[in-house]
Amino acid sequence: MAPGRGCEMKIPEPIRRFFRRFAISNLMNYIVFGMATVYILDLLLPINLYAMLYLDRSMVLSGQIWRLLTFTILPPNSSLIFILLSLYLYWMIGIVLENQWGTVKFNMFYWTGVLGNIIAAMISGGATNHFLNLSLFLAFAVMNPDFQLTLFFFLPVKMKYLAMLDAALYLYYFITGGLSTKLMIIFALLNLFLFLGGDIINTIRREKQYWKTRRNFRKNMR
Repeated sequence: MAPGRGCEMKIPEPIRRFFRRFAISNLMNYIVFGMATVYILDLLLPINLYAMLYLDRSMVLSGQIWRLLTFTILPPNSSLIFILLSLYLYWMIGIVLENQWGTVKFNMFYWTGVLGNIIAAMISGGATNHFLNLSLFLAFAVMNPDFQLTLFFFLPVKMKYLAMLDAALYLYYFITGGLSTKLMIIFALLNLFLFLGGDIINTIRREKQYWKTRRNFRKNMR
């Protein structure tokens, strides 16, 4: 697993000291545990937990302020197998990013993303944690582009190629989605570039040079 290359945003020490008092160690452990708990309770209880926890502007303004945080622990609305795989990926990605960045910086990245979603919800009426979680995936791919995941238990794929697919999904959702979706994507990408802009630019340059070198090699071999 390749370490981060150190081109990401540097946090001034006074800000780091301030946030250190509030940073949560192993944050993704709690987020993933919360998602699993909500999923199980939603199956067992005769109430719709999703409806009680998702981020909705009108509900927040009516006094249900817990929604400003509880939307972060809503699991994907999908099959059990997909949810288990998603929770494992969230956990693994969160742990690695926190190890590479440190607890303070990882907390800042995550909670800045949460704040972006809250702003999007206050403007458009509602928001989900979907693009917040995808931004974690993109951050991991930028920091560890050559890390391999095994899809369908037999197909190894590097993170940088999955990140390209992720970026394509962002574009598709931005084109086809409503105002809420567009705002969530904008804030997620702004957060990503705030913390990893230098790494993203260097990754693009490196990949461009790699493919240029391959084309020249093939041309010279003919």
